[in-house]
Amino acid sequence: MPIYVYKCEHCGFTQDVMQKMSDAPLTACPQCGQQSFSKQISAAGFQLKGSGYYATDFKNPPAAPAAAPACGTGNCPACVN
Repeated sequence: MPIYVYKCEHCGFTQDVMQKMSDAPLTACPQCGQQSFSKQISAAGFQLKGSGYYATDFKNPPAAPAAAPACGTGNCPACVN
């Protein structure tokens, strides 16, 4: 469930409220009782954790395959090419 920041325009009281996205927004201030309690715009608070995504998938470019050393005999595939 997301956490919303609410602020009362009348008394300035602020509160973080965890509620479902489908819940109706709160309007009554728990501090002064006025109907001026509203949601504020705030930054998203999430963090990607664990293995995967950026840490392992996109952080470094893929390494080029190592070239096989030629043995010099002329019999192995590296020498033929």
